[in-house]
Order: sequence, then structure tokens, then C-alpha cells
Amino acid sequence: MKLSRQDYDAIAARAELLVSATDMELALDRMAGEIDAALGDKDPLVLCVMTGAVVAVGRLLPRLGFPLRLDYVHATRYQGTTRGGELEWRHRPSAAIRGEHVLVVDDIFDAGVTLDCIRRACREDGAASVHSAVLVEKLRPRDLDLTVDFVGVRVPDRYLIGYGLDYKHYFRNVQGICAVADEDIFG
Repeated sequence: MKLSRQDYDAIAARAELLVSATDMELALDRMAGEIDAALGDKDPLVLCVMTGAVVAVGRLLPRLGFPLRLDYVHATRYQGTTRGGELEWRHRPSAAIRGEHVLVVDDIFDAGVTLDCIRRACREDGAASVHSAVLVEKLRPRDLDLTVDFVGVRVPDRYLIGYGLDYKHYFRNVQGICAVADEDIFG
């Protein structure tokens, strides 16, 4: 469903900036250093979790100064809604993963269901090792016992937009990380 320009502007005006673009870039610099130290000698296969991680991967990869290859995985629970549902696989590069050191890059660590499924799939497909990186981690309780290896920023448990995070397929291009107003989520 498309948003009218009036609705788009109203949602943007009500959103609250949580992390500035400058702070996001500093977080990406730090993440790149941590990833370089951990995987710089592994020639890893970087898996971009579509579609949200496109911005994170696009900003992160130029900061990594070692040989790597890029592929993608597409597994989603949202399909344009504001609530996660059942996981839907759209692309799983099983053959490309076998024997590889894999770095899964996602936009957000929320409930952890999608990331957990992707990491398990990589192991099932024969990855030599699996690491994960997320641009944003929400500070919230989780049912899963799962940790992320590399985290950009940690923010409160709110509905977020910017740097690849979307609201109804919009706002991925917002500079910084913003929280959508409750009235736009629940109203």
C-alpha cells in the first residue's frame, strides 16, 4: 500500500530521532574494526539479509579492508506490515555457503527469530563458521538465547526507521535512526 505524501510527511514529522547520522557512521566505523579483527584473515562470505540490510551492507563493506565475497539471503517475517509473522524464505543460497566462513549482516536484532533461522540454515548448509552483525539492536527481552557478534547501536524497544529500517516499505532512506510515533503504529 502506498502512502500519500501528506501521510508520509506527517509520519516523518512525528518520528523521534534516536541516533544521528553522524553517530551511525561512527558505529559503522567501530563495527568494521571489530569485524576486521575477527574475520580479516578468513575470506568470508558476507550475506546481506534483504531488504533492510542493503543500507547497512552498502555502508559497511567499503570500510572492510580484507578479501570478502558478497551474496544475499532473503527471509522475511513482515511483508510490509508492522508485526512479524511466519518466516518466509525467498532466497536461500545453500550451495554457496558450504565450507565458508559466513558473516550474516542484518538491519535489526529485534525478537531474533529471523536471524536465528538464518544462522541455523547456514549451519545446516555446511558453513565452516557463522558470525552475525546487526546495525541496530533493540533493548528488549527475547525468548531466544541468541547473541549477535557485532552490533552498531543499541536503542529502546520502539518501532524504528532509517538506515534501511522501514515502515510500510518507506523511510529506509532516513538519515539516522528514528522511532515512529505510537499513534502511527497503533492508531
